[in-house]
Amino acid sequence: MDKATQTELEAAAFRRLVNHLQTHTDVQNIDLMILADFCRNCLAKWYTAAAEEQNIEMSYEDAREMVYGMPYSEWKDQFQTKATDEQMAAFQKKQQQKNT
Repeated sequence: MDKATQTELEAAAFRRLVNHLQTHTDVQNIDLMILADFCRNCLAKWYTAAAEEQNIEMSYEDAREMVYGMPYSEWKDQFQTKATDEQMAAFQKKQQQKNT
């Protein structure tokens, strides 16, 4: 496979992932962090870093808006729930496991 085709396929997969996350607003970032060790904010940070590598100016907030499909503050108000004690305990356990 040539590099251009590989890049097109990777971009298509990324767009599908972002669309999937935008569609499944019931999936909370804390759940993603517990299960997959990344969340929507991580994607936005990676997107910003990729832009910087290409000397493209992009703010973290612009990247988050691209990932969330709306300004983060709106998404948070509409869809984010307070993390439960169980979620926080699972997240802290995961962090401790990473640090050992």
